[in-house]
Amino acid sequence: MSLKIALAGNPNCGKTTLFNVLTGSNQFVGNWPGVTVEKKEGKLKKYNDVTIIDLPGIYSLSPYTLEEVIARNYLINEKPDVILNIVDGTNLERNLYLTTQLTELGIPVVIAINMMDVVKKNGDKINTAELSRKLGCKVVEISALKETGISEAAKAAIEAAKSTETFSKHIFSEPIENALSQIEKLIESKVYEKQFRWYSIKTFERDEKILEILKLSEDELNKAEEVIKSVENEMDDDAESIIANERYIYIASLIKDCYKKKNAGHLSASDKIDRVVTNRFLGLPIFALAMFLVYWISMVGIGATATDWANDGLFGDGWYFLGIGRSKYEEVSQEYIDAFNAVNAFYELDLEAEDFNSDKALAEMKAVSKKETGIAYVEDEETLAIQEMTVYYDEIPNDADYETTIGISYLDAVAYFEERGFDEPDPADYGIWIPGIPVLVSNGLENVGVAKWLSGLINDGIVAGVGAVLGFVPQMFVLFFLLAFLEACGYMARIAFVLDRIFRKFGLSGKSFIPMLIGSGCGVPGVMASRTIENERDRRMTIMTTTFIPCGAKVPFISMIAGAIFGGSAWVSTSAYFVGMAAIIISGIMLKKTRMFLGDPAPFVMELPAYHWPALKNVLRSMWERGWSFIKKAGTIILLSTILVWFTTRFGFVDGSFRMLAEEELDMSVLAILGSAIAWIFRPLGWGNWQATVASLTGLVAKENIVGTMGILYGGKEATVYETIGSVFTPVTGYSFLVFNLLCAPCFAAIGAIRREMNNAKWTWFAIGYQCLFAYAVSLMINQFGVFFTGNLNLAGFITALLLLALMVYMLFFKKQAKTTKLSKVRV
Repeated sequence: MSLKIALAGNPNCGKTTLFNVLTGSNQFVGNWPGVTVEKKEGKLKKYNDVTIIDLPGIYSLSPYTLEEVIARNYLINEKPDVILNIVDGTNLERNLYLTTQLTELGIPVVIAINMMDVVKKNGDKINTAELSRKLGCKVVEISALKETGISEAAKAAIEAAKSTETFSKHIFSEPIENALSQIEKLIESKVYEKQFRWYSIKTFERDEKILEILKLSEDELNKAEEVIKSVENEMDDDAESIIANERYIYIASLIKDCYKKKNAGHLSASDKIDRVVTNRFLGLPIFALAMFLVYWISMVGIGATATDWANDGLFGDGWYFLGIGRSKYEEVSQEYIDAFNAVNAFYELDLEAEDFNSDKALAEMKAVSKKETGIAYVEDEETLAIQEMTVYYDEIPNDADYETTIGISYLDAVAYFEERGFDEPDPADYGIWIPGIPVLVSNGLENVGVAKWLSGLINDGIVAGVGAVLGFVPQMFVLFFLLAFLEACGYMARIAFVLDRIFRKFGLSGKSFIPMLIGSGCGVPGVMASRTIENERDRRMTIMTTTFIPCGAKVPFISMIAGAIFGGSAWVSTSAYFVGMAAIIISGIMLKKTRMFLGDPAPFVMELPAYHWPALKNVLRSMWERGWSFIKKAGTIILLSTILVWFTTRFGFVDGSFRMLAEEELDMSVLAILGSAIAWIFRPLGWGNWQATVASLTGLVAKENIVGTMGILYGGKEATVYETIGSVFTPVTGYSFLVFNLLCAPCFAAIGAIRREMNNAKWTWFAIGYQCLFAYAVSLMINQFGVFFTGNLNLAGFITALLLLALMVYMLFFKKQAKTTKLSKVRV
């Protein structure tokens, strides 16, 4: 017989960690019926007939959010064989509130007290035997992080599911019990026998959704209401508060008898840390520093080295195995470069010329004499400055500045080429050299003798485009690892706490940060996470602004711009994150002052989990899931996009015929014609050429496509893609291009998620239109104000940028905003 075990618990209680341990790799993910919220199921290890269902984290069975509705509906309607209730042992009182409700459902319950390693480390004691006796269900001690007590919890759940033993129930005070007995008689013919009590309690609380299910007649409703009001009058409170108060009185009695805290009344280690990281003044700077370090390590520290290997090695010419031979090759390569530069100072050496003849070049180089150079004398030595380096004709003097002097004279350089020839040193001649994928593919196609167009498609389209994207995978994996670590250790929950104080001033709830945090991995689940926000206006505003945060797909694009234009600077990558944050805050202020979004922000209550050192396995799992999702996209969507881009770039109409174009004819390609038709729109932003325009458009399919498209459009020339991009964009126009693509409409998948969550075509188009217009306005200001300082002023553009800035300032500071309610947040 197959069994279903439902995992239920508060957010941050370790439920998902336990689910991963119980199921291992036997997991599958889908959506709950009728909604796009993720549903996780898996087979229990060593038990193919036992299914584990990971319910969304909830605080109560009185639903206010979509997650609570889903969890409650599943427990009521699907009736799993047993509920494995995960309880945070460091926060027992808060977690037992849900437990008291679960035990009333008529479904066997096993309680797994998690984080017992932390409880014992703190010197606290939980009498699980006594707690089990009082609750009337099995209680086991576990540590999901340390993977202790897991098998015992699973076995206890299976035994409870097979047992016919009835569970004891919490008894309320006499007036409430009398009322519940009367209500039970009214509904006994409408519900499952074992759920009489739970439905009676919910009817007493006037739960609207439960009353809809029961479909009581008007007479039955009047009788129930009469019973409820009599208790309310007697106890001088509303029904829902009466039940909640009774539960906490019951929980307090359990805690008193079963839980002994060693340092009761003293601050825990987590509380002491929170006094610093959630401090009113220090919280935000610490967050900024943390994110800078995350991006510095990802983009410059570890990530840069790994990405250089991927771009220059795996998807480049090749690399040295374990670095064997690298130092020798770099030595001889530098000698070649010095000799070439020394000769080029006195004689124009063009090795790429079609009519280049080595013997003729050597003869002409030898013929160059001191008298023919026409070089001025400096300290009685003939010299020539090249790129801030100094070259001497016959001999380098002893007192030369070697930091600014090429290490070989002209005559010695001529002798070098006469002896060794003009070919560059081949890295394969030194050490263990492994050719890169493009080299292997190119050689293989050449040996097979494929057609020119097919060779171009594979080399310059697929390999160059997809390779340009995959080259940034190492950086992304490092970034995902660090973000997963911050989430798992408990710090990211504090950021939501810190930012709520800021967001609330701008009309947003701290709950809006949760979708943004999730959106840093992918915009689709980020948009879907907005369902936790009860207020419809706040939810829509969060949906519109969540994708401003750079997602994982934008990381390669950020890295490419930072590397090609800003020398790989970490501040560019970090600023991209804070540009997104600033866009959200500015948008929140402006939108909240419009009639569509006017009103108080939704309340924000969340639990701050205790800090703990995350399990490496769980962090690596999170990193791999995000990274693998990106790689799969590169192998499907991006592959198809790069093929389309290559074809439309390399083919076009010339002299009335449609054919493959030469390198110098690409401006007549199909893509160039289409891109040029709309490129004028982006000219005020500083990058109104067809290549950049097309790259932005392909980014709507998938943001990684920007990198792949630029790899095709700016590659295949004498210079590298980075060098070409660096020559096309200035720092100002490059940053304008970066910001526009960070803030404009997201990829099609995220737009689809917006459409589902908005459930309204007009709101969807409004969201897309706002994102694009906001991105355009910010990029316009960056370019116009930037070129003002560089001296290339465009008066019309500059005035337009000033007007946009004035409008934005007016919306931010001068228009009266609706009064918002100040809410305090407590650690529960």
